[in-house]
Amino acid sequence: MSGDQLRRPKDLEKENERLCRAVSDLTLDKQILAEAAKGPEGQREAA
Repeated sequence: MSGDQLRRPKDLEKENERLCRAVSDLTLDKQILAEAAKGPEGQREAA
């Protein structure tokens, strides 16, 4: 196997880890925004 073929799986693993962290961060952001949108005590304020 050439050096490129040996390096490719490691590069893909690093990229996968990076993408998993990004998804995790965005999921947390979404949950925080959803909670904030509910308002105090989980109740939506009437507009």
